[in-house]
Amino acid sequence: MRAIWKGSVSFGLVSVPVRLYSATESHDLSFRQVHAKDGGRIKYQRVCSLDGEEVAYADIAKGFETEDGEMVVLDDEDLASLPSASGREIAVQRFVPREQIDPLLFEKSYYLEPDKNALKSYGLLREALRETDRVALVTVALRQRTTIALLRVYDDVIALQTLLWPDEVRQADFDVSLEGVEVKEAEVKMAHMLVETLAGDFDPAEFEDDYAAAVHALVERKIEGGEITRPEPVTEPSGEVVDLLAALQKSVAAAKEQRGEAAAG
Repeated sequence: MRAIWKGSVSFGLVSVPVRLYSATESHDLSFRQVHAKDGGRIKYQRVCSLDGEEVAYADIAKGFETEDGEMVVLDDEDLASLPSASGREIAVQRFVPREQIDPLLFEKSYYLEPDKNALKSYGLLREALRETDRVALVTVALRQRTTIALLRVYDDVIALQTLLWPDEVRQADFDVSLEGVEVKEAEVKMAHMLVETLAGDFDPAEFEDDYAAAVHALVERKIEGGEITRPEPVTEPSGEVVDLLAALQKSVAAAKEQRGEAAAG
């Protein structure tokens, strides 16, 4: 594992130097878009929607689209004026009951590893969280933005869980009220019995991504059957070369035309 951030957890007068690691990794399958005939990858160009011209990366700016469809262009100077957080502190704001944090707010998970000389203070914080059954609500600067997060104990490690901002959680805008719907007592009891019948403990090892396994098996069969393509790489001239060639061709044509006119004269 490679640390992606270094800083310290501060609570009261205690500071715990830590390193931050991503706790999860995506195994989601991704497919390339290819030409069905020869397997060549599909490429995309950066084209302006107004004039249809290809835009160089250096000429691309950031734009904020308003609700009525107007575009506000922000240049580097505008972006530099925005508040930027670059601190190296995970600041504990308060310790709250874990049931007050709805899992819907969870975003991304990280592990915190203490420096060797901070094992005692790290263990002190871990045991305090474990024995009080609380989580630490913290603020931290990640990727130049301050975000809210929580610290909780996962096995013997303190995990940092970033949280969504409250306005990022959508409200369910549909009605699930049982008003006017008759629910019989026998039906409720039967539902309870079904829950008890299927009750058990969660073991992630019992579940498997059968879609990913099927895709890998399909790909292996195609490889074994020789159903693969090796597209030849096509070296494309840069825009500068293309422009130069076009300019030379125009120059030759113009020279010929001029020479013809001179001879006629």
